[in-house]
Amino acid sequence: MISQKAKYALRALAALAQARPEEPMMISEIALQQSIPKKFLEQILLDLKRSGMVESRRGKQGGYLLLKAANDITFGEVLRLVDGPIAPLPCLSQTAYRKCEDCDGEHLCEIRHVFARVADATRDVLFNTTIADAVEGAAVAKAPVRELLTA
Repeated sequence: MISQKAKYALRALAALAQARPEEPMMISEIALQQSIPKKFLEQILLDLKRSGMVESRRGKQGGYLLLKAANDITFGEVLRLVDGPIAPLPCLSQTAYRKCEDCDGEHLCEIRHVFARVADATRDVLFNTTIADAVEGAAVAKAPVRELLTA
């Protein structure tokens, strides 16, 4: 399960991806639009800024905007940044590997073999799905049926 912080980070990035390019969004605008507590959003945007995904601008026309293109930001990248390793078992983590304390050998572990497939499939989806994909998918889901038929 992903954390609420990761969910908010993804929603904030989606909001920025849907905004007009070169028009920063204010924190209060994102918070209101996405129903995210403003103080929590400030922390999240700071983390995203440090990672190089967003930038902030000061002044009257200030706010946040994407620094990386929405099609270059993957769900996996965001989840790993916010929540840490993406693995159901410590022995399957690519970034924080740790041997399981009760394991006699990874090559013999039936549980590890099953969850390795789960982890691989999960990473495949997360690291091949971008913020742009999610925004586009949401737009298609919200489009009237006649628009989908004529597309």
